[in-house]
Amino acid sequence: MHYDAKVTVRLKKIEGQLRGILRMMEEEQDCKAIINQLSAVRSAADRTIGVVVTDNLVECMTDEDTVSVDKDILVKQAVDLLLKSC
Repeated sequence: MHYDAKVTVRLKKIEGQLRGILRMMEEEQDCKAIINQLSAVRSAADRTIGVVVTDNLVECMTDEDTVSVDKDILVKQAVDLLLKSC
């Protein structure tokens, strides 16, 4: 599967957020602020998962090699991936 640049950008932002959290921990900042940042990372990762699954589903639905595959199966697999990430 080809991964769009938007996924890479999202992951680099998450990487930057994680570095910032590590710095906050080294500086012994308040745990509430750290938890807020960790929650933001989790939300960003969840949204990125959604983008990857959606892009993959669209690619599979339009790919000529998978035309013979039941579309309901592809949708179920996508939903299963999303549920697995929760």
